[in-house]
Amino acid sequence: MLKKLTLSISETTILGAKRYAKAHQTSLSSLVEIYFNYLNQNKVSDGEQMSPIVKELSGIMELDQDFNLKDDYANYLLEKYLK
Repeated sequence: MLKKLTLSISETTILGAKRYAKAHQTSLSSLVEIYFNYLNQNKVSDGEQMSPIVKELSGIMELDQDFNLKDDYANYLLEKYLK
């Protein structure tokens, strides 16, 4: 079921969006719907969005069970600044 939505957007942004929509043979409504769907599909559990690059790279590296990020970073800083 389609619903009507009213948005307040700057005129410059609207004109740019209309040009983009025309160049891609779509409507502003479709662009907004596609964008909202994109936001919904790329949610991270804490509400932040994951960029396509981060999403692609996620899970390519495995860490040991006992890996401690804070300790590892502290050791890195010690080596960097004390040597």
